[in-house]
Amino acid sequence: MDYQFKAGSIPLLVSMPHVGTDIPDDVLASMTPAAVDKQDTDWHLVRLYEFLSEMGASTLSARWSRYVIDLNRPPENTNLYPGQDTTGLCPVDTFHREPLYLPGRAPDEAEVQRRLQAYWKPYHDQLRSELDRLLALHGRVVLWDAHSIASHVPRFFEGKLPDLNFGTADGKSCDIGLSNAIVASAQGGDCTVAVNGRFKGGHITRFYGEPAKGVHAIQLEMCQSTYMDEDAPYGYRADLAAQVQQPLRAMMQAAADWIRA
Repeated sequence: MDYQFKAGSIPLLVSMPHVGTDIPDDVLASMTPAAVDKQDTDWHLVRLYEFLSEMGASTLSARWSRYVIDLNRPPENTNLYPGQDTTGLCPVDTFHREPLYLPGRAPDEAEVQRRLQAYWKPYHDQLRSELDRLLALHGRVVLWDAHSIASHVPRFFEGKLPDLNFGTADGKSCDIGLSNAIVASAQGGDCTVAVNGRFKGGHITRFYGEPAKGVHAIQLEMCQSTYMDEDAPYGYRADLAAQVQQPLRAMMQAAADWIRA
């Protein structure tokens, strides 16, 4: 199976497109040791969001590493942040500009298209199918795209990122009432918060978020320093995670309450 999926009972779907760590053997044979480290993975999010099952939310998480193909990039590989540095649909380097492929082994266009069909399309087919199921049952749905990233990545931004970075495509992907409710539930604690700053939402948020059609999409990019060790071997920190799970639960509950109001 190309992903892990669990259908829920409430109109909330949580997508985790960058938690995958598997790399097919044929792809791995062309890659460098930097690819084996998988440092740019959204580590441990499934564990961090483990409370979702008791809430009744649907969950979809990736199996394959973002180094194989990035599920949160458009299939046309257009830059989501024009004029800014970013990694592509099939990344050729890490966030720290380390090459992912041996000399002359980077994927050509035919290989990119093969990976789109083999690894990208199944995830998005399931995502679309579950959104349609929830829409048919409830009339509208929240799509929460869950991500995490190292708190310092000089390639993309200066200094330390805010702890919680919400993206709604500058207000286009969800109703302002939903984003306000979620952000309000995140504020007041120890975490710093940004809305539509460096992260405005990737392809999933921008493509599927259609408030006029009942789909309200929001992305949360969390600093990994809030719940884990950012250096290899990227260990989960239960002591830190316990502190951030409380506001995270509140955010998810705010989303669930808003969409069912």
